[in-house]
Amino acid sequence: MTNEFPQVVTIAGTDSDGSAGVPADLISFFATGVHGMAILTAAVAGNSYGIHQAHHVPVGFINNQFDALASDFHIKAAKTGMLTDATVIHTVVENLKKVDFGYLVVDPVISTKHGAMLLELDAVDFLKRELIPIADVITPNFYEAEILADCKIMTASNQIAAARRIQQLGAKNVLIKGAHAVGSDQVEVKDYVLLEDGTGLWLSGTYVDTEHINGTGDTLSAIITAELAKGATVLAAIQRAKELTLAAIQNEIAVGHKFGPINHWELL
Repeated sequence: MTNEFPQVVTIAGTDSDGSAGVPADLISFFATGVHGMAILTAAVAGNSYGIHQAHHVPVGFINNQFDALASDFHIKAAKTGMLTDATVIHTVVENLKKVDFGYLVVDPVISTKHGAMLLELDAVDFLKRELIPIADVITPNFYEAEILADCKIMTASNQIAAARRIQQLGAKNVLIKGAHAVGSDQVEVKDYVLLEDGTGLWLSGTYVDTEHINGTGDTLSAIITAELAKGATVLAAIQRAKELTLAAIQNEIAVGHKFGPINHWELL
């Protein structure tokens, strides 16, 4: 039957080295058994050393991409990634309010796992005010959670309090990913999940001391999106995403000289 197969979409930027953004999302969608589509917001010229230039997609073209997909497909879940600035955030939110793309997973691309800023701070207010209130799931990393909750996370209780603050912004379910201390004696990463009904729980995983972690957040949020589209509960989707993403980090591949991609073959 027409449009019976589960369909999802990523609304994000594309990385030229294939490690993150739309490439990572589409690979993750394929590996988890859904048909993935993409609405481009930016194109990034980058490699394992870093980002060298980014080109913003015109707002009119973002609108046209939404219209094209909404007029043809039955999208059951969507995720956002790199939204570049306040104008793009507003454009995406206005379009999401007009279409029915099912569940919305927000990967708030604000900073890297090591604290380097990827989104201008003046756009963070738009993210908090416009996008987060319509999110079914939000997946900030440790530093992004500090920015969104406007607090330092030094302890487990701080992480719980930050999740509650982010939920108060409107997101139904919150996943705060634990800190990664490269080169330390860290042995585990503890993510905190706060569900819509107020239930909170910790998800622990082995810490892997590696620089091959590009695309980790994209992959995690993409798998959550795919699992929701297939009918999983929010908690089951998060647990599955955590399991598969950890496997992709643990079994690394030698690609690039510096910050290489995770191993998406482990998702299959």
